Amino acid sequence: MNENDGAAPAGRSMRGNTTYDRIILGIDPGTNVMGYGVLGVKGKSPEVIVMGVIQLSKFESHYKRLSRIFERVTGLVDQYLPDELAIEAPFFGKNVQSMLKLGRAQGVAMAAALSRDIPISEYGPLSIKQSVTGSGSASKEQVANMLRHILRIPADHMPRLLDATDALAAALTHFYETGKPKIDKGAKSWEQFLRQNPDRIAPRRR
Repeated sequence: MNENDGAAPAGRSMRGNTTYDRIILGIDPGTNVMGYGVLGVKGKSPEVIVMGVIQLSKFESHYKRLSRIFERVTGLVDQYLPDELAIEAPFFGKNVQSMLKLGRAQGVAMAAALSRDIPISEYGPLSIKQSVTGSGSASKEQVANMLRHILRIPADHMPRLLDATDALAAALTHFYETGKPKIDKGAKSWEQFLRQNPDRIAPRRR
């Protein structure tokens, strides 16, 4: 399937009609190209459902691009029915205008998910690289290669544009983060500790 944007959600589909315990949609926001990747989770095993990009450079108007983002992300949500959205948070650079446009793109993608009541989690670029490769300074190519290894993606299914693998990395990061065991927060006072742990109180000696 063509990875470029088209009338229907475009991408490289990896699996057929498989039932998953949960589905995670990853988004790599952009104003020229926006990447997306969908992970299906069965038990503790994630696998790729589809990944691809949304081409936006053909629209001269920034507002038309935002409209297209909303339309296409809504279409992805309606087609793949994700349980959660993982989106890469914008990296704050020196170009204020570029950051403003990127922030708008991210916000519109989030609004599209929220319009379908999809919960959202944001992850910074360094956190995503660290989660997938073990190094926050990894290149896009290294992230893509690690995804191919972890998710066993055939070489002929790897996308040409790395925006798609960046989006898939956001989804995989969310899978890792939500799979971590929850640690109870410590008591703020001795009295609170005793209320939370009555079995830890030794009986008084008579």
